[in-house]
Amino acid sequence: SFYTNHSHAGCKGGKGPEAVIKCWALRAHVLTLRGVYNEEVRGTVVTVATWGQPRVGSMIELVTITTVNLPPQKCGKLDPTHASATLLFQKDPPANVQLFQEVPKGQCEEDMVGRPLPHLAAAMQASGEAVYCDDIPRYENELSLRLVTSTRAHAKIKSIDTSEAQKVPGFVCFISADDVPGSNITGIGNDEMVFAKDKVTCIGHIIGAVVTDTREHAQRAAQAVRITYEDLPAIITIEDAIAKDSFYEALGKCTLLQQTLDHHGGHIASPGELYIGGQEHFYLETHCTIAVPKGEAGEMELFVSTQNTTKTQSFVANMLGVPANRILVRVKRMGGGFGGKETRSTVVSTAVALAAYKTGRPVRCMLDRDEDMLITGGRHPFLARYKVGFMKTGRVVALKVEHYSNAGNTLDLSQSIMERALFHMDNCYNIPNIRGTGRICKTNLPSNTAFRGFGGPQAMLIAEHWMSEVAVTCGLPAEEVRRKNMYKEGDLTHFNQKLEGFTLPRCWEECLASSQYHARKREADKFNEENCWKKRGLSIIPTKFGISFTVPFLNQAGALVHVYTDGSVLLTHGGTEMGQGLHTKMVQVASRALKIPTSKIYISETSTNTVPNTSPTAASVSTDINGQAVYEACQTILKRLEPFKKKNPSGSWEDWVTAAYLDAVSLSATGFYKTPNIGYSFETNSGNPFHYFSYGVACSEVEIDCLTGDHKNLRTDIVMDVGSSLNPAIDIGQVEGAFVQGLGLFTLEELHYSPEGSLHTRGPSTYKIPAFGSIPSEFRVSLLRDCPNKKAIYASKAVGEPPLFLAASIFFAIKDAICAARAGNPDCKTKKLFQLNSPATPEKIRNACVDQFTRLAWEVAGES
Repeated sequence: SFYTNHSHAGCKGGKGPEAVIKCWALRAHVLTLRGVYNEEVRGTVVTVATWGQPRVGSMIELVTITTVNLPPQKCGKLDPTHASATLLFQKDPPANVQLFQEVPKGQCEEDMVGRPLPHLAAAMQASGEAVYCDDIPRYENELSLRLVTSTRAHAKIKSIDTSEAQKVPGFVCFISADDVPGSNITGIGNDEMVFAKDKVTCIGHIIGAVVTDTREHAQRAAQAVRITYEDLPAIITIEDAIAKDSFYEALGKCTLLQQTLDHHGGHIASPGELYIGGQEHFYLETHCTIAVPKGEAGEMELFVSTQNTTKTQSFVANMLGVPANRILVRVKRMGGGFGGKETRSTVVSTAVALAAYKTGRPVRCMLDRDEDMLITGGRHPFLARYKVGFMKTGRVVALKVEHYSNAGNTLDLSQSIMERALFHMDNCYNIPNIRGTGRICKTNLPSNTAFRGFGGPQAMLIAEHWMSEVAVTCGLPAEEVRRKNMYKEGDLTHFNQKLEGFTLPRCWEECLASSQYHARKREADKFNEENCWKKRGLSIIPTKFGISFTVPFLNQAGALVHVYTDGSVLLTHGGTEMGQGLHTKMVQVASRALKIPTSKIYISETSTNTVPNTSPTAASVSTDINGQAVYEACQTILKRLEPFKKKNPSGSWEDWVTAAYLDAVSLSATGFYKTPNIGYSFETNSGNPFHYFSYGVACSEVEIDCLTGDHKNLRTDIVMDVGSSLNPAIDIGQVEGAFVQGLGLFTLEELHYSPEGSLHTRGPSTYKIPAFGSIPSEFRVSLLRDCPNKKAIYASKAVGEPPLFLAASIFFAIKDAICAARAGNPDCKTKKLFQLNSPATPEKIRNACVDQFTRLAWEVAGES
């Protein structure tokens, strides 16, 4: 459920100390019995052991496992299919296989494009030498800032008392909306405030900040600020928002045909619903900003962990009331971003900049993990209500989906996220009659924001959910129904974009073959027949992901190339490095373009005074657009050097550079690129929102423990189309990383809020992220061969976001295993359709494995 009950926090899964003692006391008593311990006795033991327990399901599992382990002379003969209940559910260490295409024979050894060049900062990052924002040495007179945030989801601010905070040693000042010299209005939609004034709209809403001499003093002072509130009604969930009609402006419908389901005869109409929970970014480096005032003309330098240097610059300038040319934003690297630092980093940067402006001294702030999780939002939870029409053959003929997202207390990027969700509501399937609508719910939670996939994974999971239900209803294999409904080369999507270079069928067939899907499915069926309490499931899932910002003007990029007289090259572009290897790829692009070794090229940082007006590093397009801009800049340099190369054809790069310098030829050049022929209108359902699509297929096998709900990922095979890979090492790393992050989204990570809107899961002790044991025991990634993409730099394709959804193969493999568990139940109703919301946590898996124990748990729970 969305809410969580912490009254039994000391009893993990209902198995607290008293319950365990009761269980083992019962076991000791049973051992003294002279009769045979049978199912009837066990049922009595279970009932006694679980009486009055807060979560009886977990207690039943513990008692069942314990009593099955009793000696044979006490139990009688044990059904061999029940023996798996006694086996430890161990997860094997992962073993990887990575396949990619080698560069063509004859390619110059110095040409690193297509080669698995290691991440250029890998050694420094591994050794701890890489410099991140908070690693920058402290300035002599530097101050520390700590945010003061709301403890109410929706309330009027009656008073703010800082008297106790002022008594903390080292206290300098408290800043609030009253101190803003420019505009307190901020945000992508101009619907936010730098500091809340008069009213707060979520727990974690920034009201002010304290500034002190040290981080420790800042923390003490922030805790000492006293704020009184007058509570107002709060809206927390999507269901609350729907009931109270709390929405941002309605989004237009994404429609291919206006035909309703009832108008298409001869089909089966099936309604359904699916809820997909949110996700915390959990980047290793939390939000951090250092602001350094320059002391004249309003100049300020900011070192920020952000994906969006330009928005940081413009928001700070607007808040301070100065032109953007007075604000310099610099980014060396980030310790992860995943979309969480695209816009939300500005909530910290603007506060820190104001403190630096007011004090005239450098100010630093790095959020603690619990602060970061509380304040900055995450992936949008989605609720879908759908109706799908299909033939008995499994062919889907009509679809209507109503999408609802939980945006939180501001709009931020929620409209673009919903638009992308609507563009991906078909996933890979050609549906003749389709209608999708999106409503963005306005709630009293911290504003949700961009997250890898940007609404696409939620919509595609919904698509695969109703597709799996079609297969079950028709009694057909799921893979057969998916393949039957798949697009073909040249088909039009529901938003009327033609599919060109459609490699998905190749990915599908290669994945089926390499994973040995059909043979392993038969082996899993055999395993399920022989094991009552362990079940295995397989699923093969495709993905089609559109590449471009859906806001057309963002599809632009710039680059700056400086060539020094010693032949070394300093390269700058508009993208930021967050560990994804963008800088490494840009060096490879420049190396090939200039025909020089990568060792001669260096990228120091991203900054607003070298490449202005940048687009955020997002939407998986950064290599495409920045790479092309780098290429254009390098071509300008090469044209200037051409006369000197002709005069001295046997000379070296350094010779030509020196000759050009001595002839007073500029050795600096800019490059610019904009993606051509994109733009879409919801009103006319025309245009191309995407430059091209990335495709991939994953097949996963899991094993679930029907008594505990735990699962282990046995094997995953992925075939991914990344075009002609610029760097197979980085691309495969992105495929694997995206998959594991998606695995967290669909099976592990669950945010828990109280009914009052307070986030309980504020750190790794309460919020479960993927670990080494989450990685499939066999993890095989293959990059599709011979599939150059003519629409991107050096025939490559985007790779950051597209593979994430392939982790849905784990989700649906779990669902397949649950189906096997339910199939053994005498109640025929449990063999039909069932709803499994995301994430598929152990509790949800256990409860979905309907059996005599879950029924007993419901009975006991109903009586207690």
